[in-house]
Amino acid sequence: MGSVSLTDLKIKIKSTSLVHPPIELERRSMFLSNIDQFLNVDIGTVHFFSSNQAFPPSAVCEAVGRALRELLVPYDFVAGRLKEDPLTGRVEIDCNGAGAGFVVASCERALEDMGDLTCPSPDIVKLVPSKSLLGLEDWPLIVIQVTSFACGGFAMGISNNHIIFDGISLKMFLDNLASLAAGGPLSIEPLNDRHLFSFRSSSSEAIPNPDQVTLDEDIQTMCTAVSTENIQTKLFYLTHSDIVALKHKANAAASTPTHSSFNVLTAHIWRCKLPLPASYTGNGIFIAICTATYRELAEGTLPSVAELVREGSEIVTGEYVRSVIELLEGVPGHHGLAVLGGGFLVTSWWRLGLEGVEYPWGKVLCCMYTGGLGNDVAVLLPDFRGSGGVNILVSLREDEMERFEKLFYDLLK
Repeated sequence: MGSVSLTDLKIKIKSTSLVHPPIELERRSMFLSNIDQFLNVDIGTVHFFSSNQAFPPSAVCEAVGRALRELLVPYDFVAGRLKEDPLTGRVEIDCNGAGAGFVVASCERALEDMGDLTCPSPDIVKLVPSKSLLGLEDWPLIVIQVTSFACGGFAMGISNNHIIFDGISLKMFLDNLASLAAGGPLSIEPLNDRHLFSFRSSSSEAIPNPDQVTLDEDIQTMCTAVSTENIQTKLFYLTHSDIVALKHKANAAASTPTHSSFNVLTAHIWRCKLPLPASYTGNGIFIAICTATYRELAEGTLPSVAELVREGSEIVTGEYVRSVIELLEGVPGHHGLAVLGGGFLVTSWWRLGLEGVEYPWGKVLCCMYTGGLGNDVAVLLPDFRGSGGVNILVSLREDEMERFEKLFYDLLK
């Protein structure tokens, strides 16, 4: 059956609520690191599940709501709200127990009506809770929406502020949610002390590879808020054979393989982004920056560009991390994500293990990132077909997407 527009799915909101911790907790202010200050943006994901007779939608909603409520004890900051320290101007989390959002919705259609879930409609964002649903002035740091379908399957849409979770910690949060939903204990105790990445005045050495990257100048360039105007998002799929072929091509000239799958995929994506500004924002919260001229990208081979990516990733050492934290001290960045200005971001959710979370009603059929990082972004996602490939979700300005798509496939040849 062909897929249908989500506007035809007639999603009905059945209830909205705030979930509070089950016990009274001590109110506190939670310190946020210099890195956290730059990640004040909502991120959306949708997790699809097939029907399970032992867990009808009502049972799933009860289990998710109960588990979320229990999680707000070890994750007390998730029920809090952002606030600004009037003296320092820094953003903190007021752990005030104001609550997490929980939305229950239903749909008259079946999951199969949506076609291939790995290539969903851009309207998939409608399965992620929107700010208008709760009618609150202070939007919770996380909101979960469970939407049941006529077939018994359902989707769990999550909107969370990037300040509270990166990809790895979101996966850990979901592991804990799944364990509590099954009536078990926490799968792992969260470590909530953000002082681990606090600024400490010290005799830090210079940033590695100063000829490659002038980091303080790049930090100033990158301090721009996300723009979501005229953005087009498209999913590109590479088979396992495509990945093997790209790695073979990138490593052909080396005596031993030196380029990882991530580096090769990043190089392939980067070569499709022409012309490109002078900065590249790489994997993870601590940014690895590569630079290249237009000519180096236009005339470069996959091995040469992959080498640039490898060199960029290798500068992220412990000393580099400390230096970044020091350079960000006092740089305003709490009004939105500020890691992209002038660059192109490639981030990997490919091997976070989201597809392996053991929910009591079964593993996820498909998990999709629905946006929040703005334009000039590529997100690597798992291949839920089970064939060892990779999904690449690319967000670009509309006038750039056609050229990117052509180069993406031409450069595979």
